[in-house]
Amino acid sequence: MKILITGANGMLAKAVHNELKNEELILTDVAELDITNIDAVRNFVKENKPQYIINCAAYTAVDKAEEQLELARKVNALGPKNLAIVANEEDATLIHISTDYVFGGAKSVEEDYTEMEEKNPESVYGVTKLEGENAIIDSTFKYYIFRTAWLYGDGNNFVRTMLKLGKEKAEINVVSDQHGSPTYAVDLASIIHQAIEKQIPYGIYHTTNMGYTTWYEFTKKIFEKVNYSCKVNPVTSEEFNSAAKRPKNSKLSKEKLIKAGIEVPTYEDALDRYLKEELK
Repeated sequence: MKILITGANGMLAKAVHNELKNEELILTDVAELDITNIDAVRNFVKENKPQYIINCAAYTAVDKAEEQLELARKVNALGPKNLAIVANEEDATLIHISTDYVFGGAKSVEEDYTEMEEKNPESVYGVTKLEGENAIIDSTFKYYIFRTAWLYGDGNNFVRTMLKLGKEKAEINVVSDQHGSPTYAVDLASIIHQAIEKQIPYGIYHTTNMGYTTWYEFTKKIFEKVNYSCKVNPVTSEEFNSAAKRPKNSKLSKEKLIKAGIEVPTYEDALDRYLKEELK
C-alpha cells in the first residue's frame, strides 16, 4: 500500500512512520511538498499515486496564531482543502488530523463532546482548523478527520517539559480547570493504522486516549510515577493569561470510534509506555 505522509518532521508523523513502516511510505515536509500550492500537490500526487494521504502538517503555535491569522489559515485550511481536492481527483483517501479546539469548550465538564455537536472555536487556531475540516468535507467523500487533543510523543511536549521542571524546581503551578485526555502520538498512529486496516466508515472521529483528567492531575500523576517530590499547585486558566483562549472542556467522546471496532488504550497506560521510552 502506498501512503503519502505530509509534515514528516513532526511528532505525529514520526509515530505514523514507525507504525506503518511495513507499507510503501512517501514522507514529505514543506521542502518536498508545499500543501498550500495546489499545483504542487496535484503534480506530486499524480506522479506518486498514493492510495492514502495522511496530513500531519499543521500550524500548531496556538498563541502565535492570534497574530498570524493568514499563515495559520494557509496551513490549516488551504492546505487540507488542496489535499482533499486532489485526493478526490485521484481517488485517494485523505486522513486529516484536527483538534478539540474546534469546540469552544464551554460545555459543562460533566459532559463530553460528540463528533457532530455544534462547533464554536474561540481561537484563531481553532477557527482555522475548523475551516480545514469544512473544506475537506466540501471537497471529497473519501476522508477520515481524526480530532485529537493534548498530544505528546517524540519531541517537545507537555510531559517532557514537566519532567524537566519537576527535576529542577521545588514547586510549579499547573492549570487545573482544563479537562481532557492526554494522547500519546504512538496510540493515535495505531488508531490511524486500525482505521485503514478495518476500513471503518468514512467521516469524523474523536481520537484521544481513553479517560479524562486535568493538566494539574496529569502532572501529579507524572511526578508520582517517576517519584519526583516537586509540589504541584493548581491555578486557573485566567492566571496564566495566554494570548489564545484554551477550551475548559476538551473531553471528546470515543463512543463512535469504539463502535467502529477500534482499540483505544487509556491515558494512564499510554503514559506508562511513554515514560518507559523517555527515561530508558
